[in-house]
Amino acid sequence: MGLKSGAVLAAMGAALLAACQPVDRLSGDRAPVSAPVLTSPDARDVHSSARPAEARVTHVALDLAVDFDTKRLSGMAALDIVAAPGARTILLDTKGLEIAAVTDAGGRPLPFSLGTADPILGAPLSVTLNGARRIIVRYATAPDAAALQWLPPEQTAGKKRPYLFSQGEAILNRTWIPTQDSPGIRQTWEARLTVPADLRAVMSAQMLTPEGEPAGPGRKAYRFRMDKPVAPYLIALAVGDIAFRPLGTRTGVYTEPAMLERSASELVDVEKMVEAAESLYGPYRWGRYDLLVLPPSFPFGGMENPRLTFATPTILAGDRSLVSLVAHELAHSWSGNLVTNATWNDFWLNEGFTVYFENRIMEALYGPARAAMLADLGWSDMQAAIAAAGGMAAPDSRLHLDLVGRDPDEGMTDVAYEKGATFLRTIEAAVGRERFDAYLWSYFDRFAFKPQTSAGFLADLRANLIRGDRVLEAQIGLDRWVYQPGLPDNAVHVRSDAFAIVDAEAKAFSVGAKVAEATGWAGWTTQERVRFLASLPRRLTTAQLDAIDRQYGLSRTGNSEIRFAWLMLAVANHHDPAVPSVERFLTEQGRRKFVAPLFAALMKEEGWGPPIARRIYAGARSGYHAVTSGTVDAIVR
Repeated sequence: MGLKSGAVLAAMGAALLAACQPVDRLSGDRAPVSAPVLTSPDARDVHSSARPAEARVTHVALDLAVDFDTKRLSGMAALDIVAAPGARTILLDTKGLEIAAVTDAGGRPLPFSLGTADPILGAPLSVTLNGARRIIVRYATAPDAAALQWLPPEQTAGKKRPYLFSQGEAILNRTWIPTQDSPGIRQTWEARLTVPADLRAVMSAQMLTPEGEPAGPGRKAYRFRMDKPVAPYLIALAVGDIAFRPLGTRTGVYTEPAMLERSASELVDVEKMVEAAESLYGPYRWGRYDLLVLPPSFPFGGMENPRLTFATPTILAGDRSLVSLVAHELAHSWSGNLVTNATWNDFWLNEGFTVYFENRIMEALYGPARAAMLADLGWSDMQAAIAAAGGMAAPDSRLHLDLVGRDPDEGMTDVAYEKGATFLRTIEAAVGRERFDAYLWSYFDRFAFKPQTSAGFLADLRANLIRGDRVLEAQIGLDRWVYQPGLPDNAVHVRSDAFAIVDAEAKAFSVGAKVAEATGWAGWTTQERVRFLASLPRRLTTAQLDAIDRQYGLSRTGNSEIRFAWLMLAVANHHDPAVPSVERFLTEQGRRKFVAPLFAALMKEEGWGPPIARRIYAGARSGYHAVTSGTVDAIVR
């Protein structure tokens, strides 16, 4: 967006200045804690306009007013800067922000300009520093800021009050914070949010005023502080009718009052998960670990925002069978939050490590059998992701990607998650679990609060684990795993013994056995049931599909993973009786993992599916977050 006229800017700046009081600097006169920025060629972030070697942001202080009527955040961002000698400007990432003014800490105006807007990256904000090491940007967000979803009361559980939440990964936070939006430029931060007095604000930081403080007629202010440098995509907020229930001495759950009891019951083992994770890879360094169970339009299963994981209500199965997602987001407190991919080309460093770590937590708490089932399902997901990427020779089947000119969301596939985890399991098998665990503990400690690249990880692996053992390095094939497409022959496939029985029942049913003869279902776990449905032939008769649905109540189940597996099978067979369930599932939640594949499956079924997909999407789209609608827009045409 171009600059506004001088008169409009002046009026906007005056209004914002009157509305907002500057945030008090919480760190006093000391220089903020800051993490180093990698300057090697592989650490260049093609998804940011920042030039951190010249000038970079080390601390962000936000003071923002939340306005549900206009769907805007407005106020100021104070940015602390470290600049090289002679540096005259700093480049910030923005997308859709309406910039009113930029000043130094003393209020003196600083020249600024917005560059040409790129549809993916947004428009760079160039500020002339004139020697300033703290700049104040006064601004407002656009009503359609992609990171923010404004929900009317009817889209919440309580149906009485509106709700706002943010989702910053990968590069969406530039739509509400003018900063250097690169995962390799870690920043400490603080915030003051003013909200309607009947709502509560939470953020991914220490909550300094949990109950809020008066901020004028009908308004409350909430203050937050994150004193550890984090990647900027991890700054997150939510505002709504939010209640809290402790789960342990340092864990708890936030959600709407109508969902609190159900959420607390489902998440009862969270404190044990933290303890299990610490026993594997070292102390939890973030203070508290709480979760926020969001309204169903949240686009991901979970988002690992520090101190406050954001989670979808689709994990509330009623039997704690889907809590591996919580183990995953908790594991990110080490892999992703503590040690972060420097650029989105190395997204696997976040997710591959985390899937491996998640499985270890699940094994520690629920036993090897359940962990093996999860890993075996992950292997199938990996195979499907490689096929979707174009096969074993496709560039996007590599771990280290080339995302120049592309949205980083394109790299967020199960290749990063499951191939990355398989790589680590292969290393574990080669060196032994005890030795690999000791290495990972030391790795997280050495690189705590720092960015990392694939090249950096491999160099550290060679220095601190391989240690010149050429036979071991050749056995593992480090560079082959990271830089070459496909799946190396030495990939470790964790197989679940339980799935052999499930697969046999699926095969028997497919060749004529009656559904009543599949006697294992009642005693199966969610993972076994998903495996059974996924193992059935994609072509079944109407009578067979009716029998499965009638016997197991699949179209009505509240378990989102089982329901999704069933609906994918039903769509592949043009099963009209399941269409109402498809429509309810696609309109009652907006988790991209479920929504995008179902719409894609409908669109592939020529003649039958596309009209159904277009009709459902026309009614559902307005309830989806931009992360989900941005993906589905390219599917449903």
